[in-house]
Amino acid sequence: MKTYSEFIEIDASKRFGKPCIKGTRIAVYDVLGWLANGMTIQDILEDFPEINEEEVLSCLAYSADREHKIRVA
Repeated sequence: MKTYSEFIEIDASKRFGKPCIKGTRIAVYDVLGWLANGMTIQDILEDFPEINEEEVLSCLAYSADREHKIRVA
């Protein structure tokens, strides 16, 4: 089973260090925003053929993991 770390990278020289899909400038934030605004995974794949479904799902997994790790002050 692959984990999101195989698909998501943080590079300070790309998108100001935001987590992105490896090999692209598509940020996790972008993907989450598209989904939140009603795009389906299929819509995203049609608009951005350079990524695949597993990479889109890895954005969700990354976000869920970050949310889980947030500590309440």
